[in-house]
Amino acid sequence: MSISLHEASAAAYIRGFRVLVELLGKAKDHGGDTLVEARLAPDMFNLAGQIQRASDTAKFAIARVAEVEGPSFKDDETTIEQLVKRIEDTVAWIKSVPAEKVDAGASRTITRKFGPSERTFSASEYLMVFALPNFYFHVTTAYDILRHNGVGVGKLDYLGFTG
Repeated sequence: MSISLHEASAAAYIRGFRVLVELLGKAKDHGGDTLVEARLAPDMFNLAGQIQRASDTAKFAIARVAEVEGPSFKDDETTIEQLVKRIEDTVAWIKSVPAEKVDAGASRTITRKFGPSERTFSASEYLMVFALPNFYFHVTTAYDILRHNGVGVGKLDYLGFTG
């Protein structure tokens, strides 16, 4: 049995966003909106930036593979509530893209610039080698920011096995 591009991407993104919403709920109870500006290092995005990049990675990956227009968000969230709303909007958009459109992208090639270089991927390679790892980088970094700032989260929270 093979897995479709839609199953490999949309389901993973939606699950990751569900986890982020749970983590943000714990953040709201711990330090509140002050955590939105928290970061691990001066040259890294803050919590808001990590969630914005996770959102952009997921929606634009789906858009590129499905050859549809992805929504544009302003990157102006300053509260946990606004970050949760962005996540909800991202998930709603991902759910609106028909699985058939994503799966039809299997034969597409996707070219991305990385600094001065350019790389061309098959759609499945783009999702598996770039988009999903990039998404999880930002989800993990958001988790790390919260944990570093004393929010009571652990591995089971990251895996989504707590309530």
